[in-house]
Amino acid sequence: MSGDARLWCDRLVRGLGRHEFDIYALSRSRRQEDEGRLPLPPHVSRVRTAPLWAAEEDGVGYGRRARRRFVESYGELAAVLCAGPGIGGPADPGPDGAGGSGGSHGGDGSGGAGATDSAGGSDAGSGPLADRFGSALYGLAELARDEGGLVGALRSDSAVRTLERACRARGAVGTVREARVPDLLAVAAHLERTLRPLSLDWYGDDGLGAADLCHATAGGPAALPGLLARHFCDVPLLVTEYGVQLRSHYLASGPDAATPAVRTLLAAFHGRLAAEVYGRAAIVTPGNAHARRWQERCGADRSRIRTVHPGMEAARFAEVGEAPDRADPDTLVWVGRAEPSKDLVSLLHAFAEVRKEEPKARLRVVGAPVGGEGRAYLGHCKALAAQLFPDEAEGVHAVGDNPVSFEEIGGPEAPTLADAYASGSVVVLSSVVEGFPTGLVEAMLCARATVSTDVGAVVEVIGGTGLVVPPRNPRALAEACVALLRDPERRERLGAAARARALELFTVEQNIAAFHGIYLEIVSHCPVRRVVLDEAGEPLPFAAPAEAHVPGRWTGPTARVASPGGPGWALGTPPWPTPVRATPLTAPEGAL
Repeated sequence: MSGDARLWCDRLVRGLGRHEFDIYALSRSRRQEDEGRLPLPPHVSRVRTAPLWAAEEDGVGYGRRARRRFVESYGELAAVLCAGPGIGGPADPGPDGAGGSGGSHGGDGSGGAGATDSAGGSDAGSGPLADRFGSALYGLAELARDEGGLVGALRSDSAVRTLERACRARGAVGTVREARVPDLLAVAAHLERTLRPLSLDWYGDDGLGAADLCHATAGGPAALPGLLARHFCDVPLLVTEYGVQLRSHYLASGPDAATPAVRTLLAAFHGRLAAEVYGRAAIVTPGNAHARRWQERCGADRSRIRTVHPGMEAARFAEVGEAPDRADPDTLVWVGRAEPSKDLVSLLHAFAEVRKEEPKARLRVVGAPVGGEGRAYLGHCKALAAQLFPDEAEGVHAVGDNPVSFEEIGGPEAPTLADAYASGSVVVLSSVVEGFPTGLVEAMLCARATVSTDVGAVVEVIGGTGLVVPPRNPRALAEACVALLRDPERRERLGAAARARALELFTVEQNIAAFHGIYLEIVSHCPVRRVVLDEAGEPLPFAAPAEAHVPGRWTGPTARVASPGGPGWALGTPPWPTPVRATPLTAPEGAL
């Protein structure tokens, strides 16, 4: 997640000042830790961190009984993985992935459903294999708690031999039977890295066990601390995903990434883990209907899903949004990260068609490349633009002027993001892969008419306030752009409607209000039962909600709240005096 959307966890904690938070952060790289921490508000009590990118040998020596427990639990886990993927297949690229952009809308109207959306077993979240996976996972967690760690055991030869026996056993799918020693070593190393949270000392009464609710700000491995807090301490789990971790795994594990055996085993692990997280969560909050379909395929109960859109900071786009006439009526604008998934090549070919119909049209590409691949791709796009649009000059002594410009935010022509959107009358999104289209919401807040490709959550976000065309279709993209360039009144109507929709659905305020209500909903079903004392050491009146005294399902065991997100966690406090502690995990790029 990038841009404003990745800051949602920080804004959520700051916006819920009536709740008390502890933050448990899982860092993914040294660079993320070196970025430092943001100043925290006073209602954040503490921050605990754990690096997942490096784990020293724990020095724990297992006795005979502990070794037997490890082999039993790890062997059961391996046997489940060897039975095949729980959701989709290891070769499935996921929606909008390499297997195609997907044209199916599904029941919710959002586009970009790919091969995996229609694949997968219905037993993802239940059934014998799901039960065995959960038992094995919690067996390893209990072993780590009892013995003081699991890192050494997961790195041992015993783990590799146990995995090999499972691959050769009857019932293993054909692909994993062909696993060689390098494949087994690769899978064992991946499992060791992913299961490092099991060895953390976060699950006692002085840690996540003291929370009233655990809010995981990401699914997959980042949600493991919340899963264990629920298992050990009955802390209810809330899971938020604005980018589905299982989908990200599928997209990253293409045919060139690993052998078929490795891909099959890891797809099975991440599929089963996703099903376990969704199945144990009190509530799952996807950021859009596109993510919601994935979660339902992975076993999430529809009755426990609440869609909560990311909150965007609307104030910085207010000046542009309230003065849409600043735009150049002949200029198209593209804003984003320069990378292959954004399909700037199709955009350039589409603009060549636009120029045939509207010779005065100009295209501004505003964005920076991401990594070496992004720089190479941007260089290719610049070369293509020079080829498609040779410099145009009015005379032999005049300097040519290319109708396509490549710029970055902070330059003289686009000092701010709002200025970039303000420079054009139509904003174009040409992606072939997209989750939640942050840039599209920014354009809507700027009251700009938009032309977008039908991928990810685009249709859900735009909601009829812009034009949507199939991906990888330059001709359709060009026709939509020309239609808006020629009709200023239509542009104005669409832009005004888009801004109104964005202000209603995609602001920070609506995001915070939604999570405040969800926190109260969860805690009201899991009331705090511990005795809360005031400053004088006396029991605090009304520390427990009235529901705690009503017989029935309301009187379950004390629940704490913890929320993992990105790589972070949060614990919160309800409006009554008893604090509901929440622990958010740091966002993938160090948002907290």
